Amino acid sequence: MNLNMETNKKVQRISMVIAALFISVACIQGYRNIGLPVVIIVGGSGIIGFVMWYRTYLKFPVDPKVILPLFLLTVAALEIHMCEEYLTGFGPAMSRLFDISWSEKTFLMIFAFIGPVIYTVTALGLLYRIPMAGFIAWFIFIGPGVAEFTHFIFPLLRPDILPDVKATISQQVANGAFIKNMHNYYVKTTGHYYFSGMYTAILPMIPGIYSIITLIKLNRLRMAGSGVIAAIN
Repeated sequence: MNLNMETNKKVQRISMVIAALFISVACIQGYRNIGLPVVIIVGGSGIIGFVMWYRTYLKFPVDPKVILPLFLLTVAALEIHMCEEYLTGFGPAMSRLFDISWSEKTFLMIFAFIGPVIYTVTALGLLYRIPMAGFIAWFIFIGPGVAEFTHFIFPLLRPDILPDVKATISQQVANGAFIKNMHNYYVKTTGHYYFSGMYTAILPMIPGIYSIITLIKLNRLRMAGSGVIAAIN
């Protein structure tokens, strides 16, 4: 495989600006339409993904034979995971947990409609070694690849809205939005350790974490090869 197909300097700079704008806009819109927890998840994944993308992909895009299967496996596992989240009301449950406005409609728009479009375009970009595609891939590897472990923490957190009421409720949240069917998964109230999406949370984590390890190892191999060539010259 070609480990040293270098991206044009101008393209690198433009790609970094676009990636930074993507993170900023996603965080701002997430905060305005849903709330702070989304900013923490998206912003954290975006910043870490940006750093790893800069170090492992931006200058020398990874061979699509390596990264494309990893990406497709991760998003396929993510979509299976999203099925469980939809069936168990992840968005409204998060709304009850953090007093934010994450409705079922918003969940579907992001993950069922917009998400697959982004995944498809990203896959095409990875095939042609487009730098921004590498950023989106890293964003997915870090988000679903690592951040899904939070599903195992959520049942332990006391909800901001009626934590001691086991029943599913519908009411206004902090920003005035009316959210329907907010489940309570607080373990001390339900007596059952579970949160929406928890059973399948491990699925995208497996290929996601494997992808991270693989890309880091590949980058080290490239750097070691470059060092040897430099020493010979």
